[in-house]
Amino acid sequence: MRSIVTGAAQMGAIQKAESRTEVVARMLRLLEEAAAAGCDLVVYPELCLTTFFPRWYTESRDEILAWFEREMPGPETAPLFRTRPRARDCAVTGICRTYPEGRRFNTQIVTDRAGRIVGKYRKIHLPGHADFDPARSFQHLEKYYFEPGDLGFPVFRNLDAWMGMLICNDRRWPEAYRELGLQGAELILRATTLHHAIRRTPAKPELRQFHSDLSVQAGAYQNSAGSCRLPNAALRTATT
Repeated sequence: MRSIVTGAAQMGAIQKAESRTEVVARMLRLLEEAAAAGCDLVVYPELCLTTFFPRWYTESRDEILAWFEREMPGPETAPLFRTRPRARDCAVTGICRTYPEGRRFNTQIVTDRAGRIVGKYRKIHLPGHADFDPARSFQHLEKYYFEPGDLGFPVFRNLDAWMGMLICNDRRWPEAYRELGLQGAELILRATTLHHAIRRTPAKPELRQFHSDLSVQAGAYQNSAGSCRLPNAALRTATT
């Protein structure tokens, strides 16, 4: 029986003024902590290289593009892909990618132990709205900043297991798990933020957490895939 020790690396708040270099340094510290804890796989949150910018509206093309990665790895993110002699981790990283033709995606990648990208997924189920809403105390503009993913639900081989990926809101839709299950996914990796306040649909944090756990566990159970709950902290590990 295979054992994959998985770590949830929660980043904490990232401010608009923080640079990629500062954020990557935080990620590397968590990666080293995970290596010391014996992790095989580390999952970072959604859009972990920047603040969660869909909460703000801007029409400035330069400001929008500043949130996105033009290449991966790039000059500031390259340290995440270097082989570390003492680290045994693979890493799952949430990024934003833009392409020369102007397309923009909410993307997640996973690397192998040599630092090579072996899996990529583009978020399909985008929540929120596509236009500025003055009635909101904050915005949720994923449909403004991103287009739905066009890669489907790919499955890839890593750590001697078949893996697939989802991002945040994808958890709500049973077809996401089913597409991965039909391809033999044994472990489904889903990056998300830890807390997300929704003013128009208030709910206690424990209820929101229950709804998230319920959808993830049901999707995994129905498709014979691994699922584990990782408690809230800077780094928590579980074995799948």
